[in-house]
Amino acid sequence: MQAILTALDVAQADLVRETAMSKAAAWRLANLGEWPKRHRAEIRARVAAYLRSRGATPAHLRELFATDLVAEASPTPTTTTDNPTEDTTMLLRNATLTAEARQAFGLTRNPFVDEIQTRGDVFASRDIRYVRNVLLDAALNNGFVAIVGESGSGKSTLAEELEQRIADEQRPVRLIRPYILAMEDSDAKGKPMKSTQIGEAIMRTLAPTTQIKSSPEARFEQIHNTLKASRQAGYSHLLVIEEAHCLPKATLKHLKRFTELKQGLSRLLGVALIGQPELRVKLSDQNPDVREVVQRCELVELPPLDNELEAYIQHKLSRAGAEASAIFEPDSYDAIRARLIRMPRGGRPSDAVSVCYPLVVNNLVTRAMNAAASVGMAKVDASVIAGC
Repeated sequence: MQAILTALDVAQADLVRETAMSKAAAWRLANLGEWPKRHRAEIRARVAAYLRSRGATPAHLRELFATDLVAEASPTPTTTTDNPTEDTTMLLRNATLTAEARQAFGLTRNPFVDEIQTRGDVFASRDIRYVRNVLLDAALNNGFVAIVGESGSGKSTLAEELEQRIADEQRPVRLIRPYILAMEDSDAKGKPMKSTQIGEAIMRTLAPTTQIKSSPEARFEQIHNTLKASRQAGYSHLLVIEEAHCLPKATLKHLKRFTELKQGLSRLLGVALIGQPELRVKLSDQNPDVREVVQRCELVELPPLDNELEAYIQHKLSRAGAEASAIFEPDSYDAIRARLIRMPRGGRPSDAVSVCYPLVVNNLVTRAMNAAASVGMAKVDASVIAGC
């Protein structure tokens, strides 16, 4: 870096002023080749833009960024980020592909933001196909399932895809989707969803013009009769509750009564709970408060994309008319996996956790493509991933 600054007649003070870096960060970059750990992608972009304005050539910039902490791209999860939670939160924020990057890589639109418009846009790995089929089976056969996944793992997309699939295939299924704004599991934190709201959602979906009865017993009988009438008309029913990790334990227990509503031997209502890993804790068979619910519920977890990463990125780019091999070097995929390993400070290898989920991958590769384009690199490689 210092050699490039000298060649361009740029003082470190100029670098500080034009890129909003601290003096210490600029000194470490110029003399030790160490980029700041926080906001690295943004600083890289500002440095590249400033150096280009001072006459830096693509060769200068490639030389500068090629040595950018390549060691961090090691695929073994042995390193620890300074603040894994903060880093993951940053990667969950939507990143926008710049016009410069779209032009550099021949893309007319961003393949990673608002990219799902049809069912064909949904990436279908083996695990995702299984979840899709589990959800449809619960809808058709009144099953009870819980889909658990981290933020950005695609849970809501799968719920939306189920609704679209039912419409496209003209399945006789009525989806019932209660929703509480700012839902939490207690009154102290927000607004908990109670069985009353679930009953109202059933009536609102199946009989919107019917006046709901006031007494609990009469209301529950009314719900039962409404479900039976809809079943006689040829429909099955699925109650879909998103953010289900925020459900109070009392409401989870009451779900058992809803699933026990029958017409003869046939159940009238299936249930799909969709939530973050806290839902798994609430549905633990070690939790005596909800043990009867747990015994009836199939829990399915959405795993990270580690084994499907290449196929996922290729799918996203192909939907935008591009080829992954024209944009990403082969070593970039292991670098992405390594970048998305979270290791607790002082943890053992067995404590490593992957956050290689669709939203996180989307944002990371978008930032990497922006960084590569800003310095004139033809493709994204491991060194670019490590610096983002």
